[in-house]
Amino acid sequence: MPVEHAPGTVTLLDSRTAWIRLAAVVALSTLGGVGMWSVVVALPHVQAEFGATRGGASLPYALTMLGFGAGGILMGRLVDRYGAMRPLLGATVMLSAGYFAAAAAPGLTIFALVQGIMIGGLGASAAFGPLMADASLWFHRRRGIAVALAASGNYLAGAVWPPVLTWLIAAHGWRTAHVVVGVTLLATMLPLALALRARAPGTRGGAAAEGGAPDHPLGLTRNALTAVLATAGVACCVAMAMPQVHIVAYCADLGYGVARGAEMLSLMLACGIASRLASGLIADRIGGLRTLLLGGVLQGASLSLFLFFDGLASLYVLSALFGLMQGGIVPSYAVIIREHFPARDVGARLGIVLMATLVGMALGGWLSGVVFDLTGSYRAAFLNGVAWNAANVFVVATLLLRRARPAPA
Repeated sequence: MPVEHAPGTVTLLDSRTAWIRLAAVVALSTLGGVGMWSVVVALPHVQAEFGATRGGASLPYALTMLGFGAGGILMGRLVDRYGAMRPLLGATVMLSAGYFAAAAAPGLTIFALVQGIMIGGLGASAAFGPLMADASLWFHRRRGIAVALAASGNYLAGAVWPPVLTWLIAAHGWRTAHVVVGVTLLATMLPLALALRARAPGTRGGAAAEGGAPDHPLGLTRNALTAVLATAGVACCVAMAMPQVHIVAYCADLGYGVARGAEMLSLMLACGIASRLASGLIADRIGGLRTLLLGGVLQGASLSLFLFFDGLASLYVLSALFGLMQGGIVPSYAVIIREHFPARDVGARLGIVLMATLVGMALGGWLSGVVFDLTGSYRAAFLNGVAWNAANVFVVATLLLRRARPAPA
């Protein structure tokens, strides 16, 4: 194994300690991921209690996503500076307090602000990108699968929390359900965060913290490469959002009903977990950039199939296929950043790129709706997604060509 960190730290890479830490990271990501899903489950109940419109009741979700993205950059910087434990402890307290505050919210405005600032921005954001960044610092040979496992916690949260919250709300009401979540997070996440006490190898001091990272990765400045990766992130996630955001409405328009669409969405997310793990194994063999390009090509191919098949059975198959093709794209960015940036910079750089992917998801969901309104059909919306996906493939392929180009004599 190449020595790329300070003496005495390299032996920790891929070690038993690293794998134990990764298990804590996955658990923290799964628990903290509730912040992205509870607002969706509670939406109709919050709307009914506060007498809001559907658009007004959707505001808490929008603020949660915006806070999640912006908070990821802040939390990434804190993890770079202080290590993972202290930011996770603070985020856990804030996340739990956010659920207590949401449970006591007197109206929709306060509820939405609590969701955006406390739950999304200063809480749940620490349980995704920063944990992926931390996982990337503890592995070398198995970095791809480690990052993929860390990223899977978010999808696991989407599988675990909605049914739990649905039962809690039905049995006790949404306010009591929020209190239960707040208590659960304090009881579980605080001790798990203590498992992240050790600083990641190579994150302290000067040249050691550089980890052999070049000043001009791929012939670009570090800021320029970050901007290019963020551009790729927007493009891939505009395409990714088309089926994820609109599959339920699409099924309703075709006459299959919203329940069928919800089943397809669940199938898509479940297959996304398998995709993330498979892409991690692939990244360990061919690197992050090639894995990202492969994911982009496969996502574009599977997305284009929606243009030709709209039968009920076909849509189930395509939903599963799309999940299998796209789930590994976002974790690939974490691998790329760790491969091309110094260890002490990984959290902040990844936070910026992940913020771009969230912007892409928001933009893609909105654009698809606008295109549908203009054309009266989802066909043009799927074509729009394919076009954005092609832009992502072009950007990533260009980066790969820059890496393959021989250095000037």
